[in-house]
Amino acid sequence: MAYRGPIVERSILIFADWAVLGFFGLGVFLEGMARDMWSVSAAGVAVIVLAFAVHIVVNSIFDTGFTPGETALGIGSYGLLGLVFITGALGGDMTTADYLSGLTLFGVLSVGFLVYLLTRHGLRGAFSRFHVKPAPGEGT
Repeated sequence: MAYRGPIVERSILIFADWAVLGFFGLGVFLEGMARDMWSVSAAGVAVIVLAFAVHIVVNSIFDTGFTPGETALGIGSYGLLGLVFITGALGGDMTTADYLSGLTLFGVLSVGFLVYLLTRHGLRGAFSRFHVKPAPGEGT
């Protein structure tokens, strides 16, 4: 049975999760890139994945999903980080460890997103989250 307490408690838990684990993981990831050590960056990615898992557990406890704001922030952050990575790659200053670190981050986050959709909504439900079939008489 899910806990149905005030939404403020959920917000505090989510904020604490990302403030501690999320920023720590990001710091470890960036430290790995600064030192050209893929293994350190991969450890940072693992901590970020742990923060995402804790977020899902908190959502489960409070019997909620991701809020529209959380979804927008996550997708926007992913896009912004992707843009920064592509800009850095085009600049030519990235080492092999930097490339591998970036690819690890984006690959793991992409796979994690797909696994979340499939486990939360099933294959058909995950597809219907993106595919909207117009009602008869609407659209072309």
